[in-house]
Amino acid sequence: MAQIVVTGASCVCPFGTTPATINATNNLTVLAENKPVCVMADAAPMANITSFGMCSNPANPQVAAATAAALGVLTPQPCVPAIAGAWVGGKVLIGGKPCLTLESTCMCSYGGKVTIVNPGQAKVIVG
Repeated sequence: MAQIVVTGASCVCPFGTTPATINATNNLTVLAENKPVCVMADAAPMANITSFGMCSNPANPQVAAATAAALGVLTPQPCVPAIAGAWVGGKVLIGGKPCLTLESTCMCSYGGKVTIVNPGQAKVIVG
């Protein structure tokens, strides 16, 4: 059984300081609890996945530069998600498109695995 993810869901990155919000833009017609269901293609930085606050991953060029300027002291910088491709793990089709479920993940280009922590709704569960 899998919970469907909708606009307003929360996800986290291990290098971020705050959860980000997921927003559907590739499906606005199929709803769960009156919110658009998110699909695998909803992975655009800032449009679909908001900022994770501050990034502490040294693979991020901004973090690396700030850390070098601070003589090697890790210096987090504002997160702008750098999502590498679409979400994975969608086995349920909604409107002909694979939708996000609580088990779906995606990767940041800098190395963080983004996971969903709150699907944004609790009633729609599919098998």
